[in-house]
Amino acid sequence: MPRLLIVHHTPSPAMQVMFEAVVSGATDPELAGVEVVRRPALAATAVDVLAADGIILGTPANIGYMSGALKHFFDTVYYPCLDATAGLPFGFYVHGNQGTEGAVRSVESVTGGLGWRAVAAPVVVQGEPVKKVIESCGELGAGVAATVLG
Repeated sequence: MPRLLIVHHTPSPAMQVMFEAVVSGATDPELAGVEVVRRPALAATAVDVLAADGIILGTPANIGYMSGALKHFFDTVYYPCLDATAGLPFGFYVHGNQGTEGAVRSVESVTGGLGWRAVAAPVVVQGEPVKKVIESCGELGAGVAATVLG
């Protein structure tokens, strides 16, 4: 069964709402053939990534960068996964109270270095996630899951 890995750092109510919407989209009954595995960024390992057929990343924007937790995830999986996961389909979402550009750029930089393939535009929001953002997160989850399902 194809496996979708969701690696997230969810320290705030806004990030929790976005995470739940991504999970809801990824676990839509029409996508029942995809196993959805959720891992906090500080618990996710290279073994999780190597077993995944696709990945969704979630991070707050912290001082113009991805969260330290997601950075730690990338630091621990980068070299073990570098060659083995080239072309891995992925998507991501970012929440910030101020600028999010640096967080988006940093995730794109690391995933580009890994050779992962973006299959959806990132969902990026500043402030409270409104209904449209929540729907976009659900579409992100469903879209990446559908890609994994083939």
